[in-house]
This record gives sequence, C-alpha cells and structure tokens, in this order.
Amino acid sequence: MTDIFELLKGNPGDSDYEKKGVIVQGITGAYGSLHAKNMIAYGTNVVAGVTPGKGGQKFEDSVPIYNTMKEAVDATNAKISIIFVPAKFFLGAAKDALEAGIKLLVAIPEHVPIRDTMETLELAKQKGAVVIGPNTPGIMIPELIKIGIMPPMPFKAGKIAVLSKSGTLLYEISDALTNAGFGQSITIGIGGDPVNGTRLIDAFDMVKDISDLEGMVVVGEIGGDSEEMLAQRIIDSGFNKPTVAYIAGRAAPKEKRMGHAGAIVMGTYGSAESKVSMFNKANIPVAKRPAEVPVLLAGKMEKSD
Repeated sequence: MTDIFELLKGNPGDSDYEKKGVIVQGITGAYGSLHAKNMIAYGTNVVAGVTPGKGGQKFEDSVPIYNTMKEAVDATNAKISIIFVPAKFFLGAAKDALEAGIKLLVAIPEHVPIRDTMETLELAKQKGAVVIGPNTPGIMIPELIKIGIMPPMPFKAGKIAVLSKSGTLLYEISDALTNAGFGQSITIGIGGDPVNGTRLIDAFDMVKDISDLEGMVVVGEIGGDSEEMLAQRIIDSGFNKPTVAYIAGRAAPKEKRMGHAGAIVMGTYGSAESKVSMFNKANIPVAKRPAEVPVLLAGKMEKSD
C-alpha cells in the first residue's frame, strides 16, 4: 500500500525538506481557480497549473501554467495532482496525469462515467498511483496541506484520522472533534460516486500505521457494503486504536436513492442496520448524530488508557 502520509507530508526533519508540490489541472476555470487560491492561502505548495492552450501564462502572477501534465511534472517533479475539469473531460485529464508520473490524483468532478473511472483506476494500478474520488472533497493534513475544496475552519492538527464518504459530514464531524479537543492527523473524503479510487478499506490501510495515530472516525452512509467490509478488515487486522463511526441516512426509506449516487438500499442490502451490526461486532460504537461522535470517542479513549 502506498504510504499516503509520506507522500503528503514527507519528513520535516530532513535537511532538504520542502512542502510537497501540487499541480492543479483546470487551474484557469472558475472552480479550479477559486480553489487553487484557497489551497495556496492555506499553505499548500501549488507549483503548477495545467490548462491546454494556456501554457506560458501564470496564475496569480506566480504559478506557471503548462499545456500538458508531462511538461508540468518535468518542470516541477511534483507527484500530486488535483483535477477540476468537467466530468466529460476527466478521463483525458487523469490519463495525462498518471502517464506523466503522478502518484496521488485527487478527483473532484462528480458524475464521472463509470467506464471512465474504471479505466482510470486500471491505469492507476499499473502505475502504482492512488486515486481519491471522483466526487471527493479532497484530502488534507490539517495545518500542513489541503488538496481539495474543504473549508479550513473545521480542521485542526492532531492525532485522529477521519475517513468520510460525505463531504459536508466530514466538515461537520471534524468541527465537532476540533471543538472537543480532538485534532486530526489526516482527513480523507472517499467520494460519493458509485465507483471510487479509494474505498473505506483502502483508506484504512493507508492510515492505520501512522506512528502517532491515537484514534479513528469513520463517516459512512447507507448503500453498498463498504462499511461492513471495513469493519471486517478492522477485526482481521487486529487494529485496536479507539474507533467511532457515524452512518448517514439511517432514517431514509428503503430503495430510495439519496444525494450520493452510491447511497441506495435494496431490501436489507446496504441498510443502516447491517452496517451498525457489523460495526458493533468490531467493537465500534455508532453515533446517532454527528455531535455524539466526540463523546463516544472520548469514552473509547478513556477505556483504552
């Protein structure tokens, strides 16, 4: 498994340490430019932008723009890219990035055609790269690097990993954690499209061995079986750090599609009851509302002391 923490953070103790460089694909579009500015303001080291036909220009008078990812990677040696192009152009942009040597690709667009996502994931597998999304709010190490569209206010540096299928709940629950004194070591938005590059179990494998990790919060939702798979992985791995979950959509009617394309329950498959039952088997309490998450986490951490 790719060391996502090392890819994002590096080792600040190294003599040649500098913040990891990020390339923004679609940096001149309205959406891309807005969030590129926000990432730069947060302290993310945006080293280049890519917009075909606009090579040679500069973003905000400082960030060079290239026509292709190969040109951008050759010039910067960056290993991280974030894509802000419309869904119909996603596959081309993703191929451009992965073929150029990008190792972490953050895919913001939603409603990417499933065939395009599958083709992207197959190429990423061949290249040894990680894809976050599509339809993700992004990934961040609070107070160090933000690669996505999340607002900075809810997040604070700490030692709790937060893995979330929902963008807005990622913000809300991280804010509740921060206010309760639980900062975050890393937060990952899995993405809401039916097929995603990083599943909950993949994200768990990425963060479970972080050296100073003290706990984990999982924000799931009805539909599919990724929460059940994660609970089983936690049981099988022997992971024993305090872990708490929240499941969105517990009151949703069966066979009703919710906001996310993947959030649909058929009969008992993908039901909240199924997920809660499996989390209970893994000794993971499930909060009934977001504000309860830090309360349950505090209780789990007291028991583990």
